[in-house]
Amino acid sequence: MKTTGKPLGLYIHIPFCKHKCAYCDFYSLAGSESRMDEYTDTLCAHLTETAPFAAGHLVDTIYFGGGTPSYLGEKRLVKILKLILKKYQVAKDAEITLEANPDSACDWKALRALRKAGFNRLSLGMQSACDAELAEIGRIHTMEQVKTAVEAARKAKFDNLSLDLIYGLPHQTMERWQENLAAAVSLAPEHLSCYGLKVEEGTPLFACQDTAGLPDDEAQADMYLFTVDYLRRFGYFQYEISNFSRVGRESRHNLKYWTLSEYAGFGPGAHSDFGEVRYAYEKNLEGYIRGVREHTAMLSENEHIPPLDRDTEWVMLGLRTIRGLDPKEFERRFRRRFNCFLPFLAECEKAGYAVCEEGRWHLTPRGFLVSNQIIGGMLDALAAEKLRRAEATARGDFRVNLD
Repeated sequence: MKTTGKPLGLYIHIPFCKHKCAYCDFYSLAGSESRMDEYTDTLCAHLTETAPFAAGHLVDTIYFGGGTPSYLGEKRLVKILKLILKKYQVAKDAEITLEANPDSACDWKALRALRKAGFNRLSLGMQSACDAELAEIGRIHTMEQVKTAVEAARKAKFDNLSLDLIYGLPHQTMERWQENLAAAVSLAPEHLSCYGLKVEEGTPLFACQDTAGLPDDEAQADMYLFTVDYLRRFGYFQYEISNFSRVGRESRHNLKYWTLSEYAGFGPGAHSDFGEVRYAYEKNLEGYIRGVREHTAMLSENEHIPPLDRDTEWVMLGLRTIRGLDPKEFERRFRRRFNCFLPFLAECEKAGYAVCEEGRWHLTPRGFLVSNQIIGGMLDALAAEKLRRAEATARGDFRVNLD
């Protein structure tokens, strides 16, 4: 059997959850358990239909996200994964991740069935170690269930465990955040994701944000900088703005998003970047099921992007990671000089926001705090360079290509 091919990641969206959290703006549905079997069958049909288009690819990461994938139940999850393993060329060392909420991941026997089926990475939505904080944001698990879920995962032989945490929660103090971090580290996960709370329009928290006691931007920044330093002291190294891991335990699937690697998504709201096309499915369960069954339109986005036109994405995504930007890769990939960025990057370096190490430019922790502004400055420099080239070409001056 062929074991080579262009790398491909698969993202499987499971839109079901037991309860919708106050801050969540992902496409998820509470109270729709009756649709789980139908949705599982639909996913399997869609995966089967798409498999021939991935014939030349080697699937090296599979990610079940949500919603709450673990809420779907181990039998349905195993059914989906077995179909993928049958229909796609999957690498023997593929990273296969399952997101889970602690309250639905406490049964070690269910986790063992998932592990035996091929899942080898578990991402638990811990969010906080404080039950009062969890309740205030609509989480229905407790810290005791987090501990039970971690114990169950280890008993089921999961040796790649990630915990999600959120800082900047309502009424959260620096002291409380430090206690949450310490509690997470004490559970010895291989990976930690630490996200600053973002209040998104349309969520319950958005409606009451003025009275929710949210820490201000400065307080969030202090929590973030403490996180980077604290986790590094315990052997968790930052490799992306919000992600930290033991050496070699980075999320291989998430790295695909930040390195412009190919991935194909399945399910309502799922995004893909596959075959030079960036597309997404509508956030509509009924529309997705109907679209798969009847082959009707179900895309909300669909854009063909030639490789040479991905320079802005390359800059934006690369600056999210500690690997940063490699000038030689930029010049090889996009056939233009990296020099246009150097004056702006020099300013960032002087301000302590960026650094050049081993020939690569990357942001510092303080730079990550203002990454949107830095990315904006980089894109302005790129746009100015493109305009300069266009004007030179219009004048018939092709020497600009040698600059």
